[in-house]
Amino acid sequence: MGLLMPAGTTNQLMTYCDSDWGACMETRRSVTGYLVKLGGAVISWKFKKQEIVSRSSAEAEFRSMAACTTELTWLVGLFNELGVQVQQPITLRCDSKASIQIAANPIFHERTKHIDIDCHFIREMISQGMIKTDHVSTEEQLADVLTKGLGRAQHEYLLRKLGLKDIFKPSA
Repeated sequence: MGLLMPAGTTNQLMTYCDSDWGACMETRRSVTGYLVKLGGAVISWKFKKQEIVSRSSAEAEFRSMAACTTELTWLVGLFNELGVQVQQPITLRCDSKASIQIAANPIFHERTKHIDIDCHFIREMISQGMIKTDHVSTEEQLADVLTKGLGRAQHEYLLRKLGLKDIFKPSA
């Protein structure tokens, strides 16, 4: 497998973040996964067990959004150092409508108090115009390949959407 960067692409970053709630059977910690694409090519990705047990799938997804946003702030700084201007806002795609609603709602509730710092961080990045959130269907959630086992057809479909190609396979 190899990554190919298509010619004539823009400096638009595209991100996908996801979590698998309670994935670890021993600790019930969730798995965070995110990936960042530039011009159609994946340039950054990560999957990691979350450090804290999430009490809901929305909380696990929101923690994933915060981790992805942290990576984006670093990448934007790197591109600025290199003299490359990245188009903003950067769209953060998530398949959790509840997490997107938490990010959009300026009022804190008792049920989101424990993710207060992540909430402030993401809302600050939205208000600064660095990111915006967007819902993506579960079928089109590219970060699923990082967080959970998928059926063969869905796995291969998402690999194609990621732009992964078997560079060792003879061309037809």
